[in-house]
Amino acid sequence: MKNIKHHFSAKKAHKAQLSMSEKIIFEDRLPKRICSVAGVDIAYAEDTSIGVVAVLDYDSLKLVEKQTAFCKTRFPYIPTLLSFREAEPAIQCIRKLRNQPDLFLVDAHGFAHPYHCGFASHLGLILRKPVIGVAKNKLIGEIKAAKSKTDLSLIEYDHGIVGAAVTTKRGCKPVYVSVGNMISLETAIEIVRHCAKNSRTPEPILMAHGIATAEKRKINILSDTKNRYSE
Repeated sequence: MKNIKHHFSAKKAHKAQLSMSEKIIFEDRLPKRICSVAGVDIAYAEDTSIGVVAVLDYDSLKLVEKQTAFCKTRFPYIPTLLSFREAEPAIQCIRKLRNQPDLFLVDAHGFAHPYHCGFASHLGLILRKPVIGVAKNKLIGEIKAAKSKTDLSLIEYDHGIVGAAVTTKRGCKPVYVSVGNMISLETAIEIVRHCAKNSRTPEPILMAHGIATAEKRKINILSDTKNRYSE
């Protein structure tokens, strides 16, 4: 980790993000009928990154496949550069899937990012697949209330719309939706609303997060047990 910190240039990484942002596709590249949707989440335990992908049937939102991947955490946590830390475990678990989903939902920002290429966009560009960023907190921009809609506000940044604050469950804080790749903001909002079944967080991400948390707990328990026996 020390060597990576020494050689890793945040300035170059931000420049790469700006360059990648120019390749984002803001048009719908989805099949006529969406059959499956996946949630991606990353957890950390000790020096291990845990990547999880949960594929759900789009209509019923029932789990049809899950995959996990474990790899050494190679990058430190640096705000706005999360994608360089999380891309490897995410790609590893997605490659294990027997059937690729029609689109992905990621617990991260996409275009609504200071360099317009958060983890959701980074992943979408690597996969060349439709990806939606669904974050719990706003990273940039000002909230502009949408006319005639109380559950939706647009996020404006640098004189443009970069995402939307969407209230998926009454009485809860909104989630912050932005384009990852190969989808329009309008369609992304519609899909997030469809996937938010019983929680503020869309079901695919919630499912992936639950699996990742369970795997993290296993690693921590194993580590604690080893430490006890070594004392």
